[in-house]
Amino acid sequence: QVQLVESGGGLVQPGGSLTLSCAGSGSGASSIYAMAWYRRAPGKQRDLVASLTNAGVITYGDAVKGRFTISGDMAKNTVSLQMNRLTPEDTGVYYCNADAFNYNTGEYEYDYWGQGTQVTVSS
Repeated sequence: QVQLVESGGGLVQPGGSLTLSCAGSGSGASSIYAMAWYRRAPGKQRDLVASLTNAGVITYGDAVKGRFTISGDMAKNTVSLQMNRLTPEDTGVYYCNADAFNYNTGEYEYDYWGQGTQVTVSS
């Protein structure tokens, strides 16, 4: 089992910046190999913002390319999201997500979720 805790959300003006952080913890048998950020805008489904694997593969959602940067350390179970040039359309609840491999069971464990952190972009 893996627990994810997000931090860093808040209110920011349009054009501003914000950094989100996520820390994972849990049983030693589960090894995180990929982490990601998703967001749910008001009235919309939860969409991928950015993802990072332990192989260094990074993916960004089209809406954030060039503005957001994901970084992290799978060995430390941490991931951050640097968000620049924020717009009101970036408002939403941001969720940390992780996939892991359980060395005890030999099984992959998909879609661990944090509780989410609110980001509001408004003047």
